Amino acid sequence: MGSGSSEAVILLVEDNPGDVRLIEEAFSDGNIENTLNAVTDGQSALDFIYQRGEYEDAPRPDIVLLDLNLPKVDGEDVLHEIKHHPELDHVPVVILTGMKEDLIESRDLDHDADEDAVLKKPVDPGEFVEVIRSFEKFRLAVMREE
Repeated sequence: MGSGSSEAVILLVEDNPGDVRLIEEAFSDGNIENTLNAVTDGQSALDFIYQRGEYEDAPRPDIVLLDLNLPKVDGEDVLHEIKHHPELDHVPVVILTGMKEDLIESRDLDHDADEDAVLKKPVDPGEFVEVIRSFEKFRLAVMREE
């Protein structure tokens, strides 16, 4: 499993199996060994985050990759929940979207809860790996200081 406690838990919320596969491939191409936990709708994402139901033993995510257009519970609602959760409000959220950037800006996803990064779909593996690595470095550096 890699190096124990320094390994970030990544939650991928994506309902398109093709996109899930692309992201899994980007992980292996980028030699990112982190555990990728994939759920396919907003309701499962919230259950994972709140450790409910089948996810009661789920680890707390360190990074969330979030598609906005989700069945059951919308991605914006999931973003809002994460950013207002007392134990998760520091967790970086990377929005995965097919929308154009200016459209995302104009939507102002959640007025008091900003996403940390936006990646356009189809996700470019190189760019994706860079974004994840930047968070991981940040997180590991923070953890060493404590």
